[in-house]
Amino acid sequence: MKEDYYDILGVSKNATAAEIKKAYRKKAIQHHPDKNPGDAKAEELFKKSAEAYEVLSDADKKARYDQFGHAAFEGGAGGGGGFGGGMNMDDIFSQFGDIFGGGGFGGFGGFGGGGGQRRVKGSNLRIRVKLTLEEVANGVEKKVKVRRKKQAEGVTYKTCGTCGGRGQVTKIQNTILGRMQTSAACSTCGGSGQIIDKKPSGADAQGLIVDEETVSIAIPAGVEEGMQLKVTGKGNDAPGNGVPGDLLVAIETIDHDTLKREGDNLHYDLYISISEAVLGTSKEIDAVGGQVRIKLEAGIQSGKILRLRGKGISSINGYGSGDLLVHVNVWTPKELNKEQKEFFERMRNNDNFEPKPEKSDKSFFEKVKDMFS
Repeated sequence: MKEDYYDILGVSKNATAAEIKKAYRKKAIQHHPDKNPGDAKAEELFKKSAEAYEVLSDADKKARYDQFGHAAFEGGAGGGGGFGGGMNMDDIFSQFGDIFGGGGFGGFGGFGGGGGQRRVKGSNLRIRVKLTLEEVANGVEKKVKVRRKKQAEGVTYKTCGTCGGRGQVTKIQNTILGRMQTSAACSTCGGSGQIIDKKPSGADAQGLIVDEETVSIAIPAGVEEGMQLKVTGKGNDAPGNGVPGDLLVAIETIDHDTLKREGDNLHYDLYISISEAVLGTSKEIDAVGGQVRIKLEAGIQSGKILRLRGKGISSINGYGSGDLLVHVNVWTPKELNKEQKEFFERMRNNDNFEPKPEKSDKSFFEKVKDMFS
């Protein structure tokens, strides 16, 4: 089981964004590879801290993590399949390099945020994927065509003449406090330390071309409208030695004709005639796995809720499946012929037709309470 992100950073679930950032910086400095050369355990803790910060520093990701835990980010391709899964040192320093500014550490492998060349990350792409209720219930693999920027064949790079390949330029200023030295990313190469040397026709100024690619997306069962999955490395390429961006997949759901979703439960409105209610009957109703037949006992009351356990949506947290709740509605005809009207006239004062609710016949509010229990 993956370790809790709040425990990794040593903060409470009510921690502010500033407290989360401060806690991450403390952990990152403590376990920074430059401070712990050759220490595999420190490097692993450094990566775990970055993974936790990636989620908890983003309000949207944090909200989903608080609701669904690690399962909220399962199903994306690449790495660990989630937002934080499979982060490497290049990802960490390209995304969170500013955290180490002024921290006194250089780059790991030449890509740190405290100084030296850094790897630029390509921009993310965003798409929307529509799912049927059946696909939501069972999970599905979707193949989508994505137009993304890729590095063109034949592109070559050379060392940036402005920064000499360091990726940063240093300025020294005289102030009333003395000589102060400041460093900033090189504006010529964007901090990568390289610039285009040669590029083929059709490539842009960064040596990239737009190409269409088919991307496979593994979508887990139980996703909800508005959830976002990440496919690592399937966004736009970055120039030079940069790392690709990610493909962010927003989930949309298509309404089902007869089934309505509420959390992991499904609701179905079943209408029956007065005769069927009096005599009892059996009916086929829709379910996500196909139709199922249910039996209605004689004398069933309108408003009765039948619970078919396990016939709902699989929990994204892996805690089983919800239920299918069948709401029984007795349909009262609005028009009667003479014979029918005479029958009900005779039954108007019949003792057997007088309402006699039993204690087992729950009120509407009790049914609603049971439905959510």
